Amino acid sequence: MQPDSAAAYDHAAPALADRYESVGFEAVHADALAWLPARPGLVLDIGAGSGRDAAWFAAGGWEVVAAEPAAALRADAQRRHPSPRIRWLDDRLPGLARVRRLGLAFDLLWLSAIWQHLPPEARPAALRGLALLLRPGGRAVITLRHGPAPADRPMWPVDAAGLARLALDHGLALRAVTPPRPSALGAAGVTWQTALLELPDDGGAALPLLRGVILRQEKSATYKLALLRCVLRIADGAPNLAEETADGVLLPLGLVALTWLRLFKPLLAARLPQRPGEGMGFVGDAFAALAPVPAPSLRPGAEFTGDVALALHRAIADAARLIEAMPARHLTDAADRPLFGADCRRPPRPGALLRLDRTTLRGFGTLHVPLPLWQALRRMAAWVEPMLVAEWVRLTQGYAARAGRPVTAEAVQAALHWQEPGRDAALVRSLAAARLRAGDAVPCVWTGAPLGPRGLDIDHCLPWAAWPCGDLWNLLPAAPAVNRAGKRGRIVSAGALAAARPRILAWWDMAYAAPSLRARFAEEARAALPLPWDGALSAEEVFDALDFRRLRLRQDTQLPEWDGGTPP
Repeated sequence: MQPDSAAAYDHAAPALADRYESVGFEAVHADALAWLPARPGLVLDIGAGSGRDAAWFAAGGWEVVAAEPAAALRADAQRRHPSPRIRWLDDRLPGLARVRRLGLAFDLLWLSAIWQHLPPEARPAALRGLALLLRPGGRAVITLRHGPAPADRPMWPVDAAGLARLALDHGLALRAVTPPRPSALGAAGVTWQTALLELPDDGGAALPLLRGVILRQEKSATYKLALLRCVLRIADGAPNLAEETADGVLLPLGLVALTWLRLFKPLLAARLPQRPGEGMGFVGDAFAALAPVPAPSLRPGAEFTGDVALALHRAIADAARLIEAMPARHLTDAADRPLFGADCRRPPRPGALLRLDRTTLRGFGTLHVPLPLWQALRRMAAWVEPMLVAEWVRLTQGYAARAGRPVTAEAVQAALHWQEPGRDAALVRSLAAARLRAGDAVPCVWTGAPLGPRGLDIDHCLPWAAWPCGDLWNLLPAAPAVNRAGKRGRIVSAGALAAARPRILAWWDMAYAAPSLRARFAEEARAALPLPWDGALSAEEVFDALDFRRLRLRQDTQLPEWDGGTPP
């Protein structure tokens, strides 16, 4: 929807919402009901309007993301249809930038009464974006409006043949189109059709490309595999550090280099060769000085001082220069074009404290990643990473055999195992205990029951077993009976999370009042959750982003949900 169209919907929001709500979902979309997946999944309602369609999906067990750019219409919809299964976003076609930032793959895209608002020149970009939001086999349902347009709402002609041509250009197949039917709202001279599009594969040929790079492309060292795994690890663990561009994302090159050091440290400590012969371009005095630093400590948000800070700063710069000169230049597609674009810069000199925040890491330069590749790595890390590791093991064993000191696959796999920081809730536990000693009430965020010093657990809101994350926003006071039994190993349901919202917000406000803790809380949340980097950050925004991360984790892991009760 274009800005002037959104303004028109805003101006007449109450009347338009009443009109849309006067006819039920099944009456308006009777010809599309047979196309809906048999089992509820994840649906994106684009141009969600009054929320009628989003509410129908939510009532049927679907998880819903509703994008609506008209603020007054969106607010009215939230009042009419309060549901923990519906998450509202201010977003619009053709970009859908906020939706893309979530990293979700949708089973169904629902575009009702929206396509006519896009001018023809914006439609190719819109279709490309839609294809990237669908999971393989996912469907898009688009209604097509024919007839005169209201004077205050600009519209452009649409046709099924044009939609089919555009869809094909972006990997989508037109499966069906309904005959024209009169408007369910009785608009004079207006008819509607409904089109069904489907994504038969990953939509961007990213997986075949990755298979070719990993398994078939010539490698004189493990550097190409390392760069791919660095990007994969960032896509999976810190995707919000990426900055979107028209055709991809820009990663802080310092973050890529930091992840590079974290990957290579265990390998070089175990004296496992990573190329034929001796010597590696990024391994010098600075890298050697990091020997006492555990690999998991090399992560965004960490702080270093003294000689270690200076050595780490130099080691990141060394790795960034090598990444630009070698794997970023030589990792190519089938047409021998580089996949990545690295722009290495000379970073500012570090001060007494080296804080690995977004600004610092971006000071080393940027790495451009094409959007289809980025989306594939975000969604399919669990499938791509084992393939990367297996090829890395094979190469390392080959280099070792050539050097006359063979190594076992198990030894290489152990060094390649991604090491997470230890499970440490001591800081948050001490904050809760201090509040109790001061006489403050600290309730279990899930039940509301008061906690005492001997009955205090610190729970990972998103379970550690599914996503090892010890960020402050993810650590919450809970009763042992909930943490160790009912919720253990499960993902909190949308309803249970919504019920806990006021207690979680109150805990964040109480526990992280100190400026240093508040800054750390915000930095960690911005790195891991789909949040904006500019402007102040409210607890409500963090909570909403937590819900989106919960939704993605549920989609990725398929773990059972905890609804606030006890497990069966």
